Amino acid sequence: MTFVTAALPSQPSWDRYMRVIAASRNPSIIRERLFTMGETRMSFRLIGMTSVLAMAATGALADMNFNRIASFATYANNSDPTAESSAEIISASGDGMTLVYSDSPLGVIGMIDITDPAAPVARGNIDVGGEPTAVSVLGNVAMAGVNTSESYTAPFGMLKAFDITTGDEVAACDLGGQPDSTAIAPDGSFIVVAIENERDEDLGDGGLGQMPGGFVVTFDIVDGVPACDSMVQIDVNGLADIGPNDPEPEFVDVNAAGEIVVTMQENNHIVVMTKAGEIINHFSAGSVDLTEIDATDERGALLFTETQEGRLREPDGVQWIDADHFAMANEGDMDGGARGWTIFNKDGTEVFESGNTLEHAIIQLGHYPDKRSDAKGAEPEGMEFGIFDGTPYAFILAERASAVGVYDVSDPAAPVLTQMLPSGIAPEGAISIPSRGLFITANEADLIEDGGIRSHVMIYEYQNAPAAYPQLTSAGADELIGWGAISGMVAGEDGIVYAVNDSFYAYQPTIFTIDTNVTPAQITHALPVTRGGFAAQKLDLEGITLDGEGGFWLASEGRTDRMIAHGIYHVDSDGVIDEEISLPAELLAVENRFGFEGITLVDGTLWMAVQREWADDPADHVKLVAYNIASGEWGTVLYPKAVADTGWVGLSEIMAHNGDFYVIERDNQIGANAAVKMVYRISGGQMVPAALGGALPVVTKEAVMDLIPALQSNNGYVVDKVEGLAIFADGSAWASTDNDGVDDSSGETFFWSLGNL
Repeated sequence: MTFVTAALPSQPSWDRYMRVIAASRNPSIIRERLFTMGETRMSFRLIGMTSVLAMAATGALADMNFNRIASFATYANNSDPTAESSAEIISASGDGMTLVYSDSPLGVIGMIDITDPAAPVARGNIDVGGEPTAVSVLGNVAMAGVNTSESYTAPFGMLKAFDITTGDEVAACDLGGQPDSTAIAPDGSFIVVAIENERDEDLGDGGLGQMPGGFVVTFDIVDGVPACDSMVQIDVNGLADIGPNDPEPEFVDVNAAGEIVVTMQENNHIVVMTKAGEIINHFSAGSVDLTEIDATDERGALLFTETQEGRLREPDGVQWIDADHFAMANEGDMDGGARGWTIFNKDGTEVFESGNTLEHAIIQLGHYPDKRSDAKGAEPEGMEFGIFDGTPYAFILAERASAVGVYDVSDPAAPVLTQMLPSGIAPEGAISIPSRGLFITANEADLIEDGGIRSHVMIYEYQNAPAAYPQLTSAGADELIGWGAISGMVAGEDGIVYAVNDSFYAYQPTIFTIDTNVTPAQITHALPVTRGGFAAQKLDLEGITLDGEGGFWLASEGRTDRMIAHGIYHVDSDGVIDEEISLPAELLAVENRFGFEGITLVDGTLWMAVQREWADDPADHVKLVAYNIASGEWGTVLYPKAVADTGWVGLSEIMAHNGDFYVIERDNQIGANAAVKMVYRISGGQMVPAALGGALPVVTKEAVMDLIPALQSNNGYVVDKVEGLAIFADGSAWASTDNDGVDDSSGETFFWSLGNL
């Protein structure tokens, strides 16, 4: 008998750990285990050293990973939850029990009680009397940079301090300009503020040369609050080669020696200085030559074949990672954007450059924002640093990809990417709390006006557990495969699933081969769907099924305003369309844009689910349409769907198995509003199509599975588009979600086993 004991994160939770184990979908992880929970340790009882080695080889004895344990919607702090709000820059109280974030739309700093980090509690807002641009917390005092500018040419702001216990304002210092970022020295002796005096991007060509220029200020901290009469204004004018007389300090950080590093983003310059204003060093942030990127927008395809030479970095976020080195996220803002991140020595020596590797990891994750291809791609913006159990980590926030790259920076010259984390939409700020094993992101996008997801703060725990995300990746494939907007699916043999993307990639319709035998599931091949030797255009692929002869039948949802027709397509094993079947006049006369979602083949008949009511359908009923391949005859039955309390309810998939039919029925609601995400079964005996134009039989349905618990299990928010269902011959099933091509979406894709239906 052998016992292996592993340390747990602080405040272990049986439920959280079991959720992580379940998320792995790997039975070997729980086989032969007996769990003994203590205050800070857990024992695994394993049968013999052979079992220990075998489980280690399969990954069952996991390395340390960050897994999301909770999400907090910022509107929960608001007296009016319908008002726009946004978590931008985030900090934590000295004991790590309270999060404080800047909320620019509301003009407040918001607070979250994370005494139990898996169950965050709203603590309300503090009005700061202007636009908070940043917040840093020392003990229980939150110090916020507050923009009160009248105009770009008359910038002004305050450094305000608030007791987060009482909400009282305890200091207010004039800054003499518009603040951007703040940072408190590790010993708590002073605070530094970057005064950006940002340019008007709509003035002229939006470039530099707009006065007044920015500068940096420091304040002593006395008895826990900034001493306004100690302000030192540090001149950074004339240092940069780009816009030397219009410096725009962006982000600041302080190391243990009290040295300040400042990024001047638009100036593409870095300055290292002391609290008293001595310039220790300054140098250009430089440029990067990029290859294998997508630099063209508006073509609806992921093509990573282009090059950009001499791309200015224009860094935003910056963090010291040791006494001599700092890392910076190269967002770009004016003329640059190197799509990655860099480590410099404070003497100006470039130590590490990520090049295209971070973006490639984002591509493999399915989070690449294609609509940003001609701008700055995934757009790394914010970053954070923390040492967890002796390992130093840099966290790089990709704003447009809504993802976080986690790097082990033990060797600053050779960082190792250890994880990619899903975040909310547009992660702007982050804070690490190593003493509690926590990492937190603030995600600024609030899509309330579009009926989308709200701004969130997301909490991750450092765990001795498998990584819960991704659930689907193209990492490890023989080629760089970009993917997203997964819609219809079908099961093949030996654990292989085939999936298609929808019209978001209108000029790159693709059949993906997915291996579900590995964790996470892996996209191993991308087969283009072609017509006449070129990528088939004007398709909105929403369904796929096997033809039994090595090819596929595909269903395309019509969209007349985009010149996309409803139709059925047959493709051979090479992805070539060799047959196109249009809808008959009887169906075209009543169609609308919400058409075929899913396709399945039974005994020579193709069945397609129509998403929503067409013109002749009774309320809350949709068609299941049949097409007999041999005779060319069409028919249909009616399916009764749920009545929507909010938004609409429709069908997203149809799949035949073992004589019965299965459909996905879902609403278009997201987050807390999501109510209907279901798998239903229809007895095959009811699926007898009636002729078009006559009375249609109404089938009955049997509830099989509510998918909302699974969509909640990764502790983010419930996404709306469950669109894929694949059932293997043995009855085991997989489901997937459509991430909308990372357009007004976080890009997070759920791809998981439903067990045996």
